Amino acid sequence: MLAVYAVVTVLTAAALGYGAYLDFVGHESIAAIADRLSVPRSWMVPLGACLAAGSSGLLAGFAVPLIGTAAAAGLVLYFLGAVGAHLRVGDRKLGGAVGFLALSVAVLVLGVAVHGVH
Repeated sequence: MLAVYAVVTVLTAAALGYGAYLDFVGHESIAAIADRLSVPRSWMVPLGACLAAGSSGLLAGFAVPLIGTAAAAGLVLYFLGAVGAHLRVGDRKLGGAVGFLALSVAVLVLGVAVHGVH
């Protein structure tokens, strides 16, 4: 179980780090999603900071499990909000948000299974 947790956590953290990078540089693919969802482009850097913090928190969770659990829970809430933003405007292209939500839930569940709740 520990190996699965480690792999899923590292892959999720890497994907979130890349997503944060795309937000920070204002990549056109992310800007197009923001436009589609009526999210101001000025929010891209703060939202990227949330992704970067979540990614870092997941990795810090290897040393301090409570931090990883808190990061995973925060990411679940973040991506629930992202799914809600898609649904709010009737956007059916929510695969990315749902995929990241599923990864965040998986990391949270696996982390609790491996480390317990403290």
